[in-house]
Amino acid sequence: MIWPKISVVVPTYGREEPLCDSLRDILAQDYPSFEVIVVDQTAHHQPETMAYLTELANDGLIQWHRLPWASLPGARNYAIRRATGDVLLFLDDDVLLPAGFLEAHARNYRDRPEVGAVAGRVFDRMKLADAQPGLTIEDLPPQAMDPGIAWYYIDLVHTVKAQQVLTARGCNMSFRRELLERHGLRFDERFRGSAVREESDFCLHIRGTGYIVWYDPEAHLVHLGEETGGCHDISTRSLQYQITFYHNHFWLGLKNLTALQALRLFGRLFDCHVLGRPPCHKSGSPIKILTRGCFYGLGFLSALKTAVRSLWDDGQLYSRRDALREMQPTDPADRSSPTASV
Repeated sequence: MIWPKISVVVPTYGREEPLCDSLRDILAQDYPSFEVIVVDQTAHHQPETMAYLTELANDGLIQWHRLPWASLPGARNYAIRRATGDVLLFLDDDVLLPAGFLEAHARNYRDRPEVGAVAGRVFDRMKLADAQPGLTIEDLPPQAMDPGIAWYYIDLVHTVKAQQVLTARGCNMSFRRELLERHGLRFDERFRGSAVREESDFCLHIRGTGYIVWYDPEAHLVHLGEETGGCHDISTRSLQYQITFYHNHFWLGLKNLTALQALRLFGRLFDCHVLGRPPCHKSGSPIKILTRGCFYGLGFLSALKTAVRSLWDDGQLYSRRDALREMQPTDPADRSSPTASV
């Protein structure tokens, strides 16, 4: 059978050396047909990074699109509109790939027509020290398929057996492009900041088409997990990050879940991220619990506002801006620089 063409999409913001290293790993892959699309939302790169990206683009090794805004789901949608592959593979800009990585994703689409998305295994460099040595999971527990609480039971680090899952990790996930086009699926640009849970929202919609999300531990990578830069535009320690973190969880629940499922999700969110109980293991200081509780409340109010606005606004702000830019190609503000591909 013919291997599908893969469009490897790398959204990036504020990254320098890790981005370059990630691209070297991608371009070193021995796979018959793939293109690399870099959606760059960095205003100013260091000279070394700029020179490297320019060289790759001029040599036709990557498509390099430079944008004047920062949104992870917006960047993903931007790439979807320009990709030509049969499979869309989304990676973060701070990953290390083993040999055969692209093939590991592609064979699931080649051999299994019921697969609409592939979730790869992720080894987080920043969390490896906390990983339980020798722990292996064969079958994920039934709770991992329950949309109300699944997010606290899906372990894509220690699970060694291929199986159906509810969602993927945004730094290592792929989708059947024909499925996206047929059903008009796009990432929800109302997920903000680091856009946590935007991939979960998208995978729920994939499952809604009747296709499955398949976890393949052979499609593994190392995620370096740099705290700033990358696919988001704010520090994890910032006030804005904290509010958008809760906003995105609440928006996921309000948008996709039944009332009972949403209540269970919001309860676990409070129990784990506010009270700090396992698996979050946060400080039990009353002051910190109160502070996190304030963020929780503000995030909920923000999500309610998003829900009300969704009655007349689909939230595709950046996609609309892109469409306007396409209609006005001579606009001097347009910093998009597409080039040929592999």
